[in-house]
Amino acid sequence: MSILLCDSNCELWHTRLSELGLDFISMPYLYGGEEYAYDCGKNTDFKKFYDAVRGGTVPKTMALNPENYKEILSKYFAAGEDVLYISFSHAMSGTFAQLDKALEELKEEYPDRKCTVFNTNSISLGAGIQVEAAAELKKNGASDGEILEFLKEFTNRVAVYFVVDNLMHLKRGGRLSGAAAVAGTLLGLKPMLTFNEEGGLTVKEKIVGRKKVLKTLADKVIKELTGAEYNVYIIDADCKEDGDELEKLIKEGRPEAKTVRQIVGPVIGSHCGPGTVGVIFIADKRPIELK
Repeated sequence: MSILLCDSNCELWHTRLSELGLDFISMPYLYGGEEYAYDCGKNTDFKKFYDAVRGGTVPKTMALNPENYKEILSKYFAAGEDVLYISFSHAMSGTFAQLDKALEELKEEYPDRKCTVFNTNSISLGAGIQVEAAAELKKNGASDGEILEFLKEFTNRVAVYFVVDNLMHLKRGGRLSGAAAVAGTLLGLKPMLTFNEEGGLTVKEKIVGRKKVLKTLADKVIKELTGAEYNVYIIDADCKEDGDELEKLIKEGRPEAKTVRQIVGPVIGSHCGPGTVGVIFIADKRPIELK
């Protein structure tokens, strides 16, 4: 017997996680001298967080340590359950090295138990849309093996495009080179980002002007959406009007799209910064296919 586990960096809303019967690992973040664990929106004060960042506060994110992972996983192992963990991109955090250490130590206490980790090579709802699809399969009786086989193909159909308002947030967090961030800021460019073959960030194209940003993102969905049975997630980091306008543009071009609006959580928001807007949907293939 196994349980399906995800983490809060998949950013599925807490009510959706409850509907799917999913447990999740809460990922930590720090700002204003206090540490928090993201609860997928259940009790999160988004306004307080984004107001603080806009006011100059520099938030931080942290990796969990092996003891954290051991505490999380041992409760399942002690109950005789294996774990299938669908995670955010391993290229985006050092936390998975700590997970590996924890699993090595847990082998001694629970030699018959296992934790299988599927790397979505994405983050936010790019990971969440994969978690959601896997959970639906599990509810319908799919085995771990069947879910993993599905995900190997499905992950290569997850299209993620997003544009940040200020590149320096990504530079500070080590997610973008300093030279690229400075050049983009000076030129007023808004790079549209996606994930590369290793699950890290890469620039897909460069855009000038906020209206052009929204039109370009909408056009990506309008032209590339093939999995209309899956949700089209439209995310914003405290720029709701932009997200609403983006949804309107998508609906005008693809009225059948099942759009879902959602705010970016503080962990992801610590790196992308306020004003970020993006889309996640199912296409024929990822913008950059995985190896």
